[in-house]
Amino acid sequence: MASPTPTLLLLTFFFFISASADPDMLQDLCVADLSSGIKVNGFPCKDAASVTSLDFFSQGLANPGLTNNTFGALVTGANVMTIPGLNTLGVSLSRIDYAPGGLNPPHTHPRATEVVFVLEGTLDVGFLTTANRLISQSLKKGDVFAFPKGLVHFQKNNGKVPASVIAAFNSQLPGTQSLGATLFGSTPPVPDNILAQAFQTSPGTVKHIKTKFQPKK
Repeated sequence: MASPTPTLLLLTFFFFISASADPDMLQDLCVADLSSGIKVNGFPCKDAASVTSLDFFSQGLANPGLTNNTFGALVTGANVMTIPGLNTLGVSLSRIDYAPGGLNPPHTHPRATEVVFVLEGTLDVGFLTTANRLISQSLKKGDVFAFPKGLVHFQKNNGKVPASVIAAFNSQLPGTQSLGATLFGSTPPVPDNILAQAFQTSPGTVKHIKTKFQPKK
């Protein structure tokens, strides 16, 4: 089967973002003032006279990210934090690169559905429903897969060559909670006895796992 054309990919993306998860905007644009101390659901708008094309521009997804880390995968975001013009638009992208054997570990996006388009390589992906059913699929270059909002999901490169995807989100800032880092690397920490009971293991095992998620010094 032939890979989707760039035109089809763009049409799919624009159809996807038409059902935005973020509130509808009330003006032409609201470029985020990331330096503002005002706390709102989103970011306050900076002065319209200071808006430039650079507020809507990024080259951050052009090149593969470095995957020489613990999991062999790197997520590079193109969201409101790097493209302030996305404020109130309800959309964002990420590029995810995977070394051979690399894993984007189980995580959730509390504010967005995610759709990935495979740029290179192959991936095994899946998500878990609230009924504890695993929905999984093997993907190749040109394939598309959707992860429903808020559900735990993962991607694993079981191939012998690097892989990469572009991920689209219907939120300007989807948020990410990685299960391992959230539960075993929080500050202040989740009590050992709670995690030991939850995972049916010993407090000593929990302590050992926590050392894997402590910040690198």
